[in-house]
Amino acid sequence: MSKDFSTKLLRWQEDNPRPLAWKGSKNPYHIWLSEIILQQTRVEQGTPYYIKFTSNYPTVADLANAPENKIMKDWEGLGYYSRARNLHASAKYIHETLGGKFPDTYEEILKLKGVGVYTAAAIASFAYNLPYAVVDGNVYRVLSRIFGIHLPIDSTAGKKYFQEEVNKLLPKEKAAAFNQAIMNFGAKHCTPKLPACNTCPFTEDCVAKKDDLIGDLPRKKNKLSKKARYFNYLILTDSASVQIVERISKDIWQNLFEFPLLETQQETNLNQMELLLEEQALFKDKFEISFIGGGKQTLSHQIIHAKFYKIELKGSNSPFTIEGGQFVSFKDLANFAFPVVIRDFISKNIYQSSFLL
Repeated sequence: MSKDFSTKLLRWQEDNPRPLAWKGSKNPYHIWLSEIILQQTRVEQGTPYYIKFTSNYPTVADLANAPENKIMKDWEGLGYYSRARNLHASAKYIHETLGGKFPDTYEEILKLKGVGVYTAAAIASFAYNLPYAVVDGNVYRVLSRIFGIHLPIDSTAGKKYFQEEVNKLLPKEKAAAFNQAIMNFGAKHCTPKLPACNTCPFTEDCVAKKDDLIGDLPRKKNKLSKKARYFNYLILTDSASVQIVERISKDIWQNLFEFPLLETQQETNLNQMELLLEEQALFKDKFEISFIGGGKQTLSHQIIHAKFYKIELKGSNSPFTIEGGQFVSFKDLANFAFPVVIRDFISKNIYQSSFLL
């Protein structure tokens, strides 16, 4: 069915074009940017970032020469921040080591930091029409349903099998068109919950449709469990500024900024936080503590429960500075990159007059 599958798929793509900001571009730099942004990110969320990055950094050299804090700020809100650090490192490698020439073979593209087999295949096919098939979540879903593949997509055997199968289906002379078509088909037609089976060109061939397995495919071996973490942020202010700290450890949100943090094993309330601070003798002077807000941010493997506590020191003539902390004026907070849960808190609370009292 390989030839018939490819023919039907490409015909569907012609009848159902999907407008994308980077569609039609053969600029490998732009394609690389789009693919890195779309790792773990929906098209709708990633498109404004793609437009921002191509505008702020028109060439690899512009990206390579930009300060990291500026890149992190432009990435703010997109998540998975290691992508931004890898993007910057690879831009420097291309600019400084490769003389500004973007690699034009699959093997060389794969050497870029942050680029795996899927991203390398996507760049190689879209930029150079090289015969490399992509396998992402959309591809897994389409193939597993149409061909009735029950192997878990998160198993070694499953990943190998799906890659082999899509390689057989790939028309070598139309690699870019095929890859775009199968991803678009999964994203817009053979969707996870409400696939458009009534207008599907593969209805007569689809095993999942025949055997009523649409809700069961694709299959996974491991169910992801999310770890709960409890972040208690200390808001230390003077009349016009607030203290922030850069996250430098090898953990989530590396190189982003936050307020001074106390992480606990479980959720705290105001009294518990006051006792904890007294036990740790963090402040030499007497202090008053008040709860001023909370929030939650869900990551791929973790759920962050955040609470924000304002600390007022009594009898201190100078602001107390946490190790590694710096006081930043309220108006300058916009220049720093924060995790979403903190950025939301700042937007809702930091400029209110009641917060400054």
